[in-house]
Amino acid sequence: MTTLFENLPLPGGRGVTAPGAALPGIVPAGRDASPPDGTEEHAGELAGRRPVASAREGEPAHPGDARRRPSPEDLVEGLNPQQRAAVEHRGGPLLIVAGAGSGKTRVLTHRIAHLLATREARPGEILAITFTNKAAAEMRERVEQLVGPAARTMWVSTFHSACVRILRREHAALGMRSSFSIYDAADSQRLMQLVCRSLDLDPKRYPPKAFSHKVSDLKNELIDAEDFAATVSDSNAFDQALASAYRSYTQRLQQAHALDFDDLIGRTVHLLRTFPAIRESYRRRFRHVLVDEYQDTNHAQYVLVRELAGVASEGWDVRERAQADWAAVDETSEQGGAPGAALPPAQLTVVGDADQSIYAFRGATIRNILEFEEDYPDARTILLEQNYRSTQNILNAANAVIARNSGRRAKNLWTAEGAGPRIVGYVADSDHDESRFVADEIDRLGDSDGVKPGDVAVFYRTNAQSRSLEEVLIRAGIPYKVVGGTRFYERREIKDAIAYLHAVANPDDAVNVRRILNVPKRGLGDRTEGQLAWFAERERISFAAAVERHEEVGLPTRAATAVARFAELLAGLRAMVDGGSSPAEILDAALDRSGYLAELRASDDPQDASRVENLAELHAVAAEFRDAAPDGTLVDFLERVSLVADADQIPLDDGGRGVVTLMTVHTAKGLEFPVVFVTGLEDGTFPHQRSLADPEELSEERRLAYVALTRARQRLYLTRAAVRTSFGVPNQLPASRFIDDIPRESLEWRREESATEAMRRGWAAGHGGRSRGGDHDGDGDFAPAFGSGSRGERGGTGPRTRADGGVGAGTGGGARGVSERGGAAADVPSLAVGDRVTHDSYGLGTVVALEGAGASSVAKIDFGGAGTKRLLLRYSPVTKL
Repeated sequence: MTTLFENLPLPGGRGVTAPGAALPGIVPAGRDASPPDGTEEHAGELAGRRPVASAREGEPAHPGDARRRPSPEDLVEGLNPQQRAAVEHRGGPLLIVAGAGSGKTRVLTHRIAHLLATREARPGEILAITFTNKAAAEMRERVEQLVGPAARTMWVSTFHSACVRILRREHAALGMRSSFSIYDAADSQRLMQLVCRSLDLDPKRYPPKAFSHKVSDLKNELIDAEDFAATVSDSNAFDQALASAYRSYTQRLQQAHALDFDDLIGRTVHLLRTFPAIRESYRRRFRHVLVDEYQDTNHAQYVLVRELAGVASEGWDVRERAQADWAAVDETSEQGGAPGAALPPAQLTVVGDADQSIYAFRGATIRNILEFEEDYPDARTILLEQNYRSTQNILNAANAVIARNSGRRAKNLWTAEGAGPRIVGYVADSDHDESRFVADEIDRLGDSDGVKPGDVAVFYRTNAQSRSLEEVLIRAGIPYKVVGGTRFYERREIKDAIAYLHAVANPDDAVNVRRILNVPKRGLGDRTEGQLAWFAERERISFAAAVERHEEVGLPTRAATAVARFAELLAGLRAMVDGGSSPAEILDAALDRSGYLAELRASDDPQDASRVENLAELHAVAAEFRDAAPDGTLVDFLERVSLVADADQIPLDDGGRGVVTLMTVHTAKGLEFPVVFVTGLEDGTFPHQRSLADPEELSEERRLAYVALTRARQRLYLTRAAVRTSFGVPNQLPASRFIDDIPRESLEWRREESATEAMRRGWAAGHGGRSRGGDHDGDGDFAPAFGSGSRGERGGTGPRTRADGGVGAGTGGGARGVSERGGAAADVPSLAVGDRVTHDSYGLGTVVALEGAGASSVAKIDFGGAGTKRLLLRYSPVTKL
């Protein structure tokens, strides 16, 4: 079949495959690279034994592979003592506390290879879980380099991919189709909107988006709709509505033969808990379970690991649980396997770093790693502190920032690579000035040190901060890519195309069928959709089945004709699936026969031309999938697309100059760059405003800062703006407390203070010789300390108590200064909404809103002609009138 995109040049060249990054070497989800079920375990046994024996004899380890396989001694050569201990450990559970850049991937891959080389495990007995497809592909590739093709029978995947694979195989036990759909966040929210509309819930009182988040949180805690409903009080109207929505949402997912992302974990846990024979089969298969980034696991993932590893849970003794399982297998199992001695737990290895736990907002539970030794009393803990990524100056900064978090395991990163250049600090007048500095410095580094754009990453706390950076980089002609904004698979045209494929693969998928009912426009509005939905509900059939039986609905002639054509379109595409057409061919046909591509090409809107290019890129992904997995089905392709994560879309330098990467710090987790700029280091920006009054959230922000600093290999820049515009309103915010933590000898200020701060310092000197740290005057108001002077040079008077419970080493940025008399910063003025105040620079104003409490109090003040400002009262020269 001739592709519709044959003559269309792809954006960025044919090499661009960001959205489906990990396609080379892809194994379709739900399938093994090993022989079909029934011979898989035997194939794993052969694959696991022959390479080791032949390697020792100097023979080829695998037909067609003449490379010598490393011996166990080879696999620990060059490792430091802690890494070697982790690779060679045998016995009880193992916790590897791996500091940033300490070589954890090398340890994991060498541990797996060592298990195979010593013949203590077969490849098919190993389950290695990571958090991104990119990390899984890298681990699989590195293990294969060590042990050869035998590695292909291992399961190396993300949590979600592993669960999909299990659920596809065991779908019958749960009463699902093997071709169930996987709903992403947008699909889930759309379904929740339909549910709320059907329940006649006021979207202002009961926002569907809030309901979606609540349901996700409940699923992460393994609380289903019925369990939640049983806990709801009759007096709580919101929870009553949520319980009804949750129940209906669950029912609609079941009717659509669909699972959302949280279901992938939860349903697998349910499967393992409910069916002892199935649980036992996976426990017997996976004798070595390795989990990367364990600090980022949520409760559901934690329980999943325990179930797969066969570890005691819910108060059961391991042996008691295993014997009970085998008793159930005796009674109910149709699988073979004679009961015998209790199956011991699998060898469990988890790798992580509590200091890098930054996903609490996604449900990650830091206590999973902090309490590992309590959960597994016989566990061994090995600490990896030698860093192979960053310079010592960067590590000193990171160590100092994270050291202020309480309750953490003491850890001090160090490197043998030397101190390296000092960290550069810069204080800008505004966020635009900050962006100009970043662009100028990238340009300068290119001229002076040969730094390419692809070597550089710019981090920020929130996505909104990228706007000024993008504007300046465009003007400077510096190529860049924003990662984590509107992701490729969330673009409207991509969602539409994928919806067609979902509707073809799973006829019961109501959300996606309803999405494309009038895309492109067929003259079918809400009324027609509502009539079809009503008919489907009345007849207890799917929405797609109602489309097929449209003649019974009683639609107007024009609508009936359009629906009939739509039904014919879907039927024709499903016939292609039955005929063995590839995903790329089905995609071509869907876009062609629907008129979707023709409508975009006929448009004069430049954005539509860009949409055509995006669809061409999606077609390229489908074509590469076909080439990499000739037997891959449409369901396999859709599964692969559904499980792509942000980190899998990071632009890679293909040997050219590359592009500057812009991303939030959360997205940067797991990555590294030669040059890193961490921007927006103000209290209220980073750390985020909502964390300032909450010790737990502030601890998470500090871990986030630690992650940001440790992404840098050679050069690190820390920048802040004296005035940052947010939602169109300029705000004065003090320097981030994280800057204060950095040792003075590791930090070099390129610019110490903004123009406004310098002016204020001069003003203070002329009014009683106030220090830069700020002081009280006779009337009790406070002159702020906004500077960023280098430590001890101006305004620093030694240690002082910090708002977050720490003690600063000097004024640092001057944000938490002291008076010349050595006193603490001024008390926060007591204000109420409506109070009249005066400000040294903005004049008279009226308090219109208040946020926070105590030292973190922020006032929103309307200064008339000067605009409305958000001011942190502790440091602002505000006087109540």
